[in-house]
Amino acid sequence: MTEQVMTENPDDSTDVHGAVPAGAPADVPADVHGELARVVREHAGRLASCLVRVLGDFAAAEDVLQDAIETALRSWPEEGVPEHPDAWLLTVARRRGLDVLRRQSSYRDKLAQLSWPVQSEPDDRLKLVFTCCHPALPPAARIALTLRTVCGLTTAQIAAAFLVPETTVAQRITRAKRKITDAGIPYRIPPDSELPERLDQVLAVIYLLFNEGYLTSAGDRPQARDLADDAEWLAAQLAWLMPRQPEVLGLLALIRLHQARVTARFDPAGGLVLLRDQDRTAWDHDAIARATVLIERAATHHRPGPYQLQAAIVACHAEAPTWDDTDWYQIVVLYDMLLALAPSPVTRLHRAIALHHHAGPEAALAALDRERDALDRYPLLHATRAELLRALGRHDLARTADQRALALTANPAEQALLEHRLNWD
Repeated sequence: MTEQVMTENPDDSTDVHGAVPAGAPADVPADVHGELARVVREHAGRLASCLVRVLGDFAAAEDVLQDAIETALRSWPEEGVPEHPDAWLLTVARRRGLDVLRRQSSYRDKLAQLSWPVQSEPDDRLKLVFTCCHPALPPAARIALTLRTVCGLTTAQIAAAFLVPETTVAQRITRAKRKITDAGIPYRIPPDSELPERLDQVLAVIYLLFNEGYLTSAGDRPQARDLADDAEWLAAQLAWLMPRQPEVLGLLALIRLHQARVTARFDPAGGLVLLRDQDRTAWDHDAIARATVLIERAATHHRPGPYQLQAAIVACHAEAPTWDDTDWYQIVVLYDMLLALAPSPVTRLHRAIALHHHAGPEAALAALDRERDALDRYPLLHATRAELLRALGRHDLARTADQRALALTANPAEQALLEHRLNWD
């Protein structure tokens, strides 16, 4: 079972992706509802960043945007979807923002900034992402706030994605917004001196989101495509706004290389198909080529980093015509480079998987067993040990390792694969 991606491992009444909010008509046509969902999905970050910049308050910006969405649900069925629906939403939100500012002492200064059309600075969305991912906020709050504010997801969707109660997500978001206000966290891209540390936080959040979407840690579905797509969208926004940051390019390439073979990862019954068994003709080879260009662009900056190296490893797999053509020696070398930059037990586990195919199962098992204490509750460790033990003819120990992996994983596709291996024995 070597499919897993490498990883270290209150009120929300407006839900345009699901239920119609209270106060809106119950018979909103499906096409209108779907179009509004698309607009919010694609433009939530830009709309929110414009409003946050002007109002200076997350909660107020979200409130006026939600008011605009509810107004659209009431008016679009009768008047039709406007030609520029995102501009329509921003206009309505702007009017509501005027009402908010009239009650503030800084009304006259702020009012001038709300003159139509509102011009979004090129880096507005990036400012919003960096603000949501400020290191002063707890990691779980960064994720929830980023999904809510930048991606436009509701608390219900975020709660479903991470299998936590809606109230927990709502509290995280509320506390994060309060922390931003109380601590005076600035709405800006950090200065150059802080950028490496702050950018790492943003990239880590995006990668975590992708990992959860690519192969869910729990629940009744093996993957969450919407979450993986959100992560790709965020990475693409960062790459567009920060094209000279090689690690941003590396993360986008890494995500797109994985996404390029998404249709081959599961069989029609939802079972996990391991990399060696996937139909490579079903992979998106144009997407693989474009991702490889991103890796090459990142390399021109001569600042190698963990995401670039991980992308290069995945590219070795993606560019091999067959499983037997995989350049395992090159992959081991890349893992050695990655460990020199960012040592971790999970990376050493994946290196051991590659070592199996380059130097044999005995060398791989010796390397893997050095990580048993650190990764004892990591199912991929035990599933990999089972594969290596079987290759060495130690079937009883392999069965025990698979049973341990099965007890630790909550992903249904992984569970099915392990049960199949156990039954086959």
